[in-house]
Amino acid sequence: MISTVLVANRGEIACRVFRTCRDLGIATVAVHSDADADALHVREADAAVRLPGAAPAETYLRGGLIVQAALAAGADAVHPGYGFLSENADFARAVTDAGLRWIGPPPEAIEAMASKTRAKKLMGLAPLDPASVTEADLPVLVKAAAGGGGRGMRVVRSLADLAVELEAARSEAASAFGDGEVFVEPYVENGRHVEVQIMADAHGTVWALGTRDCSLQRRHQKVIEESPAPGLAPELAETLNTLAVGAARAVDYRGAGTVEFLVDTEGRAHFLEMNTRLQVEHPVTEAVFGVDLVALQLAVAEGEPLPPKPPRAAGHAIEARLYAEDPASGWAPQTGRLHTLRFPDATDGTSGGRAHAPSARALGGRAHAPSVRVDAGYGDGDVIGVHYDAMVAKVVVWAPTRAQAVRRLASTLRGARIHGPRTNRDLLVASLEHPDFTGGRLDTGFYGRHLDELTRPVPGEANAAVAAAIADAVARQGAARSAAGPASGVPQRLGAWRNLASQAQLKTYGDHEIGYRPTRDGGFELVDRPGVRVVSARPDRVALETDGVVRNHDVAFHGGTAYVDSPAGAHALTARPRFTDPRDRAVPGSLLAPMPGTVVRVGEGVVEGARVAQGQPLVWLEAMKMEHRILSPASGTLTALHAVLGRQVEVGALLAVVTEEAQEDTAS
Repeated sequence: MISTVLVANRGEIACRVFRTCRDLGIATVAVHSDADADALHVREADAAVRLPGAAPAETYLRGGLIVQAALAAGADAVHPGYGFLSENADFARAVTDAGLRWIGPPPEAIEAMASKTRAKKLMGLAPLDPASVTEADLPVLVKAAAGGGGRGMRVVRSLADLAVELEAARSEAASAFGDGEVFVEPYVENGRHVEVQIMADAHGTVWALGTRDCSLQRRHQKVIEESPAPGLAPELAETLNTLAVGAARAVDYRGAGTVEFLVDTEGRAHFLEMNTRLQVEHPVTEAVFGVDLVALQLAVAEGEPLPPKPPRAAGHAIEARLYAEDPASGWAPQTGRLHTLRFPDATDGTSGGRAHAPSARALGGRAHAPSVRVDAGYGDGDVIGVHYDAMVAKVVVWAPTRAQAVRRLASTLRGARIHGPRTNRDLLVASLEHPDFTGGRLDTGFYGRHLDELTRPVPGEANAAVAAAIADAVARQGAARSAAGPASGVPQRLGAWRNLASQAQLKTYGDHEIGYRPTRDGGFELVDRPGVRVVSARPDRVALETDGVVRNHDVAFHGGTAYVDSPAGAHALTARPRFTDPRDRAVPGSLLAPMPGTVVRVGEGVVEGARVAQGQPLVWLEAMKMEHRILSPASGTLTALHAVLGRQVEVGALLAVVTEEAQEDTAS
């Protein structure tokens, strides 16, 4: 029997495994980098062991260090989570060689399937030889042989780009997985990403736990997943289940795994890979089948047999990944302090700021009302940094029908309180409500076609700015009264402002300058806002009437930012001075870091004085395990280069300056 489990991972998956362990009476051990010293997964574990350093290569990718941590903490089993070393056969062997139990498939199965190149050969397929790729083969996909999550993947549409993208993919894969092997395969345009969850024991039983559709992706990383895959022909679904079970049996598989396929526009299935680990999207399968996959992993690791047949599926489940990123700015990762994370009606206490995963049976489709589950790796006050994945939480809804699940998930996301770095929440809501999604017309080109319309500004920003200005005024009045005290003679109502009734107060939030006057009855009158009236106001809530309709706006202030949540949407508005400081203006042609990160590469020949072309990659930043290229904004001369290899930079840091050709001609 397993008594203590060390999870060789971080974030929400570590928290997820810990919760099942607690349900089963198993003690838990976390490992953490220096950057994660106070992370949620560390706080939720019974014990924790430090891995010195911050970057993955220094910490979560050091298998020997993690084995030492398990032995030092008295653990007798290791769960790898997903990503990092979860599909590393050498790590699995190191765990078992140390006398610990490995909660995963045998190392031989990992070797056979975790490397996508070996898996394809096992399935009778072969990747393309990069040296032999021709124009007729395009487009092609460069892909990491190990790991997943979209890292180390590049679509190549021009032969001239192939060598550069191969090198970029190798670098990103080595950083994320400790393995820089990549391969090239044909790229199927606008296919559907469909996968099958399997679970196998050591006694010959292999379950196929239905299909999942994971077609909505950005940068080859999944965004919204659901089970079962909608609109799939029953014959095709059965074929995929059979192929998945066959793949598992071919390598004597044990534990949880996923076999992934790409279904083309003709309905043909193409084998992609087998993931020899738990998937990020496993909760949708748990919800539909009423199982706890982590509990089953533990049982299989202890040698227990599975029942001959899996439970019956019921209902529909959808998962949305909440990322700290800006989809409208090239999916740029966002960092900073997460002040508040709340989801309405989420199961197991998320209203208290800690987003928990309930047992799967609480969501297992055996009830009639939709249910909400949140798996999060962050809580109130945590800092989202640059070193790891940008995912903040996963929000999962089960309902009797797909339409009900879609509606409830959109409502839950819209009503969430997410105060801190920018996230993709608005994109998720817009995606769920898009007619192609509600109609089940899904493919991997969804965001390529619809991103512009999905990232349009959420309506209601002007009224959100009004609410912020009025809430701020009420708070300042309250503070003034408290400072003055009741004996000071200062009136306790807004009459203290009566002598200034004719003078409008001004406050700017975002791009909106708000003028208002306190009234003698304790209210506020807006200036130049026809059709908008302040109905009531508190420091944390302002009711506004617009064209006869009253809506509440909840307001929270953190630093200089007002977070306003209303039925119209959520807005984060920064208070701005009326006049900007001329010193804050950047020199024309300045390349500023769009995100915090580490300079991992400077282009060949990129030195001060060099001629550069518009769109030429100059600097590569790594943030949240993804590489981001900084391109020259124009053709001209590189007149300054401040980016230094290996240096960490903050958002807005000056990386380089390009003087455009037109400016050079004028200067001469």
